[in-house]
Amino acid sequence: MVPPLVIRTHAAGGDFGRLRAEFALPESFGPEVLAEAEQSVLDPLASAGGREDATDLPFVTIDPPGSKDLDQAMLIERTRRGFRVHYAIADLAAFVPPGGALDREARRRGQTLYLPDGNVPLHPPVLSEGAASLLPGEVRPAVLWTIDVDEGGELMDTRVRRALVRSTEQFDYETVQTALDAGRSHPSVAALPELGRVRRELAVRRGAVELQLPEQEISGDADGGWALARRPRTAVDAWNAEISLLTGMAAAQIMLDARVGVLRTLPPPEPDAVEWLRRSAHALGVAWPEGQPVSEFLSALDPGRPSSMALYADTTRLLRGAGYTSFDGERPGLATHAGIGGAYAHVTAPIRRLVDRFATEVCLAVTAGREVPSWTREALDEVPSKMSASDVLAARVERACIDQVEAWVLAERVGGEFTAVVLRAEETKAEILVEDPPVMAKCAGERFPEGERIGVRLTAVDVDKRKVLFERV
Repeated sequence: MVPPLVIRTHAAGGDFGRLRAEFALPESFGPEVLAEAEQSVLDPLASAGGREDATDLPFVTIDPPGSKDLDQAMLIERTRRGFRVHYAIADLAAFVPPGGALDREARRRGQTLYLPDGNVPLHPPVLSEGAASLLPGEVRPAVLWTIDVDEGGELMDTRVRRALVRSTEQFDYETVQTALDAGRSHPSVAALPELGRVRRELAVRRGAVELQLPEQEISGDADGGWALARRPRTAVDAWNAEISLLTGMAAAQIMLDARVGVLRTLPPPEPDAVEWLRRSAHALGVAWPEGQPVSEFLSALDPGRPSSMALYADTTRLLRGAGYTSFDGERPGLATHAGIGGAYAHVTAPIRRLVDRFATEVCLAVTAGREVPSWTREALDEVPSKMSASDVLAARVERACIDQVEAWVLAERVGGEFTAVVLRAEETKAEILVEDPPVMAKCAGERFPEGERIGVRLTAVDVDKRKVLFERV
């Protein structure tokens, strides 16, 4: 396997305080919220009654390095018919009384926001990084999904119930990838590559659309500055995501069968958008056989080629209109997510995302043959709007943080020349991806060759406005 490309550029230390004030991000939790959180963790196993004891299962977690808010722990077994996935999800409902101060604050926030100098958490750290987190060696209340799939990755059976679990190891993506490449994977995830691959193949056949544009990442460095990196996803990233997607699709089916719940939805792309992408591929010289679905075409692209990067950027036009759809009593008009190729629900990140707690409660009640709790049903109407608003805020904050670090990195390099890939081109400007440092920006000029490398010159940097501007050389 080719190692992931990592380009790091360091900037002098900067303060994100102004950015936090600009977006009016909360600095802490109110005393009532903190008091309720502290009370809820006095005896973290107080709600253990009626839970299945699954502490003998050797769960492991896979998260970014240094993570403390651990939502998921997994164990994957090979069976005679295929695979069995044990997926333990943090049980926030065990700590958050409906209608209480914690619940009200979580509804106001919507989700955890991630900034380079510290998170703005959905729940107080005593929960999100402590009593509710699936930290290694600790017995924790969890919602345990046991999902059986066949040899081809198709869902066969799902069980979901409350349990007590104990994670045995905390891994990060690179550690797991390195171990797998060396042939010494942990037994709990030894089957992850095989299952991950068949689920990826199945996703392509479903019509799932995945964009493999390299992500920009920010991290602190030893000198007090910020490191800007471009890091494509590893295979373990993709396989790990498939386990979460599998669980979310199982949850969606449970809710659709019961005609009550909340889904993550995305309408199918308009035919004109697909035809526009086909013309872009032709203009870039990328062969797209007649009749080949979008998903198969994109899955065959080499993510490292400039033409592929341009096509991934163009494909975002196909993935517009994402939202949340709640329903109670009848099947919703839009019940699928075009980017995933099927019905899907958020249930695997309740520490970090509001909607997961409510969707999970629906699944627990339905599979146990009980009525969905009234507090859950009453919340279904408001959750979609709250999640959509928090998604918009999270995207704006993330983009602003990256723009700020890009400006800090480039502040002393005005007049310098760089190599960039043209992602999108218009008559007198283009969107480019500078390769080193890894910066996405606007570029002035004419006749841009979309999907090719060009030379550019940095003409201006405004640190306060978080703007950088290039021109074609």
